[in-house]
Amino acid sequence: MSLWTSLEPASTTVDPGSSTTVRLRLRNTGDVVDEYRFEPVGDIAPWTTVEPHTLRLYPGTTGTVELTFAPPRTPDATAGPNAYAVRITPTEHPEAVTVPEGNLTITPFTEVRAELVPPTVKGRLRGRPKLAIDNLGNTKVTASVSGSDNGDQLSYDIFPSNVRIEPGRAAFVKATLKPRQIIWFGSKEERPYAFAVKRSGVTPLDVEGMYVQRSFLPGWLATCLGIFLALAITFLTMWFAFKPQVVSATSELQETSVSTLAPSPSAPASTPPPPTPSEPAPSSAPPQAAETESAASSGGSGGGSGGGGGGGDGGGTEEKKKAAPTAATAVRQLAAADPAGRHICYRAFVTGKGWTAPECDGDTAGTVGQGRSLKALNIAVSGVNGTASAAFVHDPNSTNGQGHYPKPWSSAKDGFDNYFGSSKAGAPDMLGFTINVDEGGKGVCQAVHQKDRGWQNLACDKPGEGEHYIFGGTLDNGIWLEAVKFTV
Repeated sequence: MSLWTSLEPASTTVDPGSSTTVRLRLRNTGDVVDEYRFEPVGDIAPWTTVEPHTLRLYPGTTGTVELTFAPPRTPDATAGPNAYAVRITPTEHPEAVTVPEGNLTITPFTEVRAELVPPTVKGRLRGRPKLAIDNLGNTKVTASVSGSDNGDQLSYDIFPSNVRIEPGRAAFVKATLKPRQIIWFGSKEERPYAFAVKRSGVTPLDVEGMYVQRSFLPGWLATCLGIFLALAITFLTMWFAFKPQVVSATSELQETSVSTLAPSPSAPASTPPPPTPSEPAPSSAPPQAAETESAASSGGSGGGSGGGGGGGDGGGTEEKKKAAPTAATAVRQLAAADPAGRHICYRAFVTGKGWTAPECDGDTAGTVGQGRSLKALNIAVSGVNGTASAAFVHDPNSTNGQGHYPKPWSSAKDGFDNYFGSSKAGAPDMLGFTINVDEGGKGVCQAVHQKDRGWQNLACDKPGEGEHYIFGGTLDNGIWLEAVKFTV
C-alpha cells in the first residue's frame, strides 16, 4: 500500500437542506509521483461532491480533499446514521484502490401537508369528503383527525381517525358529514367546517372545507304546489259564488201547449204531419286531412328524389378519422379477455411528441435517454375498484427548491380514464405523482425514470394498512420524469 488516508472528522452531522464538509487527508508513501482520482460511493453519493476531483502528489508529500455533503430536504434523505465512502484510484497503480469510510448522521425533520378531496361537497342528508395527508418529512408521522364547525351544525364520522404515515407516502382518511337538521323546502345553505390533523407537540394543521346542504324537496316543487293550491281555492270560490241556476221548462211548455177547454166538435181530429228534416249540405274533407295527404304525396316524391341524391353522394363519402386509443380502451380489452384478472394500462404525454400509445402491466410508457419530460399521465384499471391520483409538478415560483400539487386529486372507476397533469401548451414538467387503487389489501406498484438519475427501484403500496397512497418521483424542482411503469 503506497497511500495513507485520514478523514477529519470521521463522523459528522448535517441537517436536510443544508451542507457540511469533511476533510480527507492523504499522503503518497510510495517512491513515484502519482495522481489520484476520487469518487464518492454509497447511498448518499448523489449528494456528495469532492473538490478537487484529482490530486497529484510527489513521494512523501501530503494533500487535502474536501468532501461536501448536501442532503435535500426531502423524504429521500433518510434520518439517522448513513455510511459513506470515497473510492481513491491511483493512476500509476489503478489496481491499488483505497476506500476510506465515514459516517454521516442526517437529522430528522417533519413536514405534513393535508388537502380535502373535493374541498366542497354537496348533499341533502350527508356528504362524503376525503382528506389526503402527505408526509413530506424523513421520519414516520403519527396523527389523529377530528372535525369541527361553527354552531355544531354537523356530525362527523371519520375512518380511520388515527393514521401512521411512512416518509414520502400519503394516507387517505374517509369522512361522512351529516347535518343535524334537515331542510325540507327552501334554498341550499353553506356550512363551513374544518378537519384538524393533530400531532404530539405540534400545532394542529387545520384544513377547511365547505358542505352545501340542499333542501330535501326542490324549491320549484314547493312553488308549484303553492300556485296549484291557490288556483284550486280560487276556482272553488268562484264556482260556489257564481253557480248557474238551471230551471226546467217542461212545466211551462205544458201550460202553454195544453188547453183547459173541451175540444170543438167541428175541429178535425187529425194530427199534423211531422216536419220534414232538411238535408244537410255536402261537407268536404277536413283541411287537416287534405294537408296530410298533400304532405304524404309530396314526401313520397321527395323521398324518390332523396334516394337519387343519396346514390350520388355514396361515391364521394369521406373517411372519418379514428380516435386515438386511450388507457381505458386498452384496459377494457384486457378485462374482456381476462374478466377475473387485475390490470392497469397507461400512456404518457411526452414533450415534443404528445400522447404515447397505451402500455399495460409493467411495460414502459414515455422515453428513456432523450431528455424529454412528461407533462401528464392517463391511467385506467380493471379488477381493483377504481384509482385516484394527483400530479406533483415544477413550481416556477418555488422558494424551497421543491415543486407543488397544482390541482385536487382526480379519480376514476374501473374501465374509465383517469387524467392527471396537463397536456396544454406551456404546461409544467411532472416531477412525481401520488397514486392508489381502491382495493383493500392489495395495492399498486410503480417505477419511474428520472432525468440524470435513471430508473428508480420498484415501489409498492403496503397492503393491510388502510387506504394508503404511494408517491413516485421526487420533490426536487429540477428533476423531471421521463418514463413510468405500473402494475397492480
